[in-house]
Formats: sequence, C-alpha cells, structure tokens
Amino acid sequence: MASPKFSTQPPPTLLTRISCPKPHVLLVTLSRPKSLNCINTAGHEELSAIWDWLDNEPSLRIGIITEWDTANASSSPRGIHPPSGFGGLSQRTGKKPVIAAVNGICFGGGCEMIINTDIVLASSSATFALPEVKRGVVAIAGALPRLVRTVGRQRAMEMALTGRVLKAEEAREWGLCNKVVVDGDVVGEAVRWAEDIASNSPDSVIVSRAGVKMGWEGCGVQEGTERLKEGVYGRIVGGENMREGVKAFVEKRGPREITTKKSKQASWSKDPYACTPPKDPP
Repeated sequence: MASPKFSTQPPPTLLTRISCPKPHVLLVTLSRPKSLNCINTAGHEELSAIWDWLDNEPSLRIGIITEWDTANASSSPRGIHPPSGFGGLSQRTGKKPVIAAVNGICFGGGCEMIINTDIVLASSSATFALPEVKRGVVAIAGALPRLVRTVGRQRAMEMALTGRVLKAEEAREWGLCNKVVVDGDVVGEAVRWAEDIASNSPDSVIVSRAGVKMGWEGCGVQEGTERLKEGVYGRIVGGENMREGVKAFVEKRGPREITTKKSKQASWSKDPYACTPPKDPP
C-alpha cells in the first residue's frame, strides 16, 4: 500500500473507504454492506466531495470506484443528489478520469454512475440493469441520454423500457464495459489500469479525456476540436510536462515525473466540455 502525501486535506468519510493502492491512484470503496451499499443523501454528498478532492489534489491523477462485498449500489428513495448526480458521478464533468470496478449487482443508480465513468471493468459475476420502469420510476440521474451514445438507440431502449438484467459478458459486447475479469480480482485489475494511466503525463490525460468527452456529450467534431484547442489544451502548451515529454523523446528515455501544480489545475474551467449541440442536418 502506498503512503500518500497530500497537499490538501481529504474530505471526511463515514460511508466510504478511501485509500491509495498505488502512487497517484485513489481507490474509493462504498462501505454500507448492511444497507446493500444503498446511497443516501449523506452518501451522495460525501462522494461528490471526494471526486472534487480528486480533481484538486495535485498528487492524485485517477480514481477508482468499487463496492465492498458484492452488493448493489442503489439509491434511497428519498436521497437528494448533488449537481454532480448520483454518487457524485452520474452527472459529473470533472477533470480527472474515474474507473468503475464492478463486483456484483449494478442496478439503478449504480448503473447510472458507471455509465458516466471513463472506464468500466466487471467481474464475470457482475450484472447491470436499469429496472426503474418495473417500479414506476425513471432513471433520471443522467443515464438515459448517455446510454444511447454508448450502446446505441435500440439497445438503450431495450435496457430502459424492459428493465432486464445484462450479464457482464453481454454488457461488454454492448460496449457498456471495457473488460470482464474472469475468476480474478476486478479491483486489482482496475488498479493496474489506473497505474498505467497515471504513468502518463497528467496534463495530457486531462486534455485527452476532455476531447473524448466533448464528442460523447454531443459536440460537433469541428466545434469540439476548436474548443479543446482554445480551452484546456492551450493551458498545457509549453508547460513543464509537455517540455519534459518532448525532451525525453529526443533523448530516448522515459520522462521524469512532474506533478501538475494545484494553482494551474484550479485555473481550468469547471466545465471544459461545454459546447453547442450540433444542429440537425437540413
């Protein structure tokens, strides 16, 4: 286990466990096994504060969300969500990537959370569903418009209108998760993916994520590219990480580690992906 040295104070946690299994990697574990990891209002606020801290803590570059045991992440009927949505994730913009490591049941609000994470890894026993229609409610925390962009209209309609359960392998075939970990440690696999990402330039990871997210959120290609160039990309051009990366390439060596300064991170827009939706063709 890595011994983290933070520049900022971690938020207090009562319903989750936070740790750093590797340098620059934040592991967030839902820990309400007696409530089947049901997230109440306090839990939503706690998780939202954690993801805000991830974005603003210079020593951290990527987060992982998982659940204690194999229970499901769902929502209390009276749970009030922060602006960043269910679990602080379903409507999160953020700067730094988050990986979802799904161990078991991922229904309702839990499924809405993972749909808006950047990478999803699942154990072979994991299952996914939006069963709200079976209970007279709606998946209203941000999943529906995002789901159609991830799996396509027909499959999104199938999930949203039938509420049926998808097994892990089917979810992978649909594009809802990146990899199914068969008879293995899905959290350990997520840590390995996170470590790989964290070994790259932190500035480049943030801007690359912004570019992908712009297209996914509905920007036209040209507008998204221009906004990326004029926005967050412009803030890393000529910066320490870029200079070091180019120098290391020329010298045929690995780049030395340079952590992005907090002041520079904080100066970035909180919503670098905002754009005008593309117009329908005539």
